[in-house]
Amino acid sequence: MAKRKICVVTGTRAEYGLLFWLMKEIEGDPELTLQLAVTGAHLSPKFGETRKTIEKDGFAIDEKIDIDLGDDTPRGIARSMGMAVIGFGEAFGRLRPDVIVVLGDRYEILAAAEAAMLARTPIAHIHGGEITEGAMDDAMRHAITKLSHLHFTAAEAYCARVIQLGEDPTRVFNTGAIGLDNIDRLTLLDRAGLKADLGLAAGQNFFLVTYHPVTLSNDDPAEGLGEMLAALDEFPDFDVVLTGVNSDPGHDTVARLLAGYVEANPARVSMHASLGQLRYLSAMKYAAAVIGNSSSGIVEAPALGAPTVNIGDRQKGRLRAPSIIDCGSATDDIAQAIERALNPGFRSGLKEINLPYGSSGASKKIKNILKTADLSGIVQKPFHDIPYKRAAS
Repeated sequence: MAKRKICVVTGTRAEYGLLFWLMKEIEGDPELTLQLAVTGAHLSPKFGETRKTIEKDGFAIDEKIDIDLGDDTPRGIARSMGMAVIGFGEAFGRLRPDVIVVLGDRYEILAAAEAAMLARTPIAHIHGGEITEGAMDDAMRHAITKLSHLHFTAAEAYCARVIQLGEDPTRVFNTGAIGLDNIDRLTLLDRAGLKADLGLAAGQNFFLVTYHPVTLSNDDPAEGLGEMLAALDEFPDFDVVLTGVNSDPGHDTVARLLAGYVEANPARVSMHASLGQLRYLSAMKYAAAVIGNSSSGIVEAPALGAPTVNIGDRQKGRLRAPSIIDCGSATDDIAQAIERALNPGFRSGLKEINLPYGSSGASKKIKNILKTADLSGIVQKPFHDIPYKRAAS
């Protein structure tokens, strides 16, 4: 019997970190063949060329789909999406996978799903059903759900929403957040080892900061970022570890301002295009606060007992643990939220909190379902209607 070929698609460092253990599970199963299609920021020196990390980890890259990330305007992103559809169409024609695995909500992932749909290849989607009202990713996530055939969600509420979108309940699985596998399976660095690795002063506390453009806002991304940087300046006794921006529209402005902030504060601020999962999660564990607007502050930080200062609307709508402090985008709002995160009473209350995204083990669950799911006729899917009665007008 031929091995089932499972093609995993990845376009960013963050997404690859989440998929790592699933890829290991697939690679280690004698009845499966792992195929790997790499695109987006992985291939760009501008974003750290993280395909080298993938290769260093021992994975063979079967296809590289270059989508030219040199233009971060809406027109440029649309062009990149078109290149991605073409590139993935050709790649899938060569690989002929039995299932394509995509995660999340980015434009290059939507393009991969479109190409797979045209090839009539079953699509498995991870992290569907979530809400991020401040980002265009929200619409792309739901579009990917409608293109997909197997669904792996991070919480029961998200499972229900995927079904609400018309998907067959027998093909929707609540596996929990796949990123939690890293926390359980990686041996994180100790505080001293992390600080030595990042070049931080031994006795200094630090903030871990990740900030991305708010893609559905008409505001200049420089304004919101400037407010956050001004808030960080109110805590001069804390080092700041900045992680690289992703390839969303407006990323050039954000990256330029962050680089300028590092240059103006070389003694206490450092920036890393990609920390990798081990250093990133270790930094999250020991940070005085996780600050910014990244989904990792919503999903992984609570599991590590770290307080999160979540700025603005980018993550609006996601399930939240009590460790997350939401705030507006103004300097005073951010500074007040940081003060709360630093309060010893607040931090001590995070030792035993309810985590909305389950526990580790998602990678193995997903692999087993990908291995055993009946794929015959799966691409021709019915719409699952939920009875609805319109209220009388």
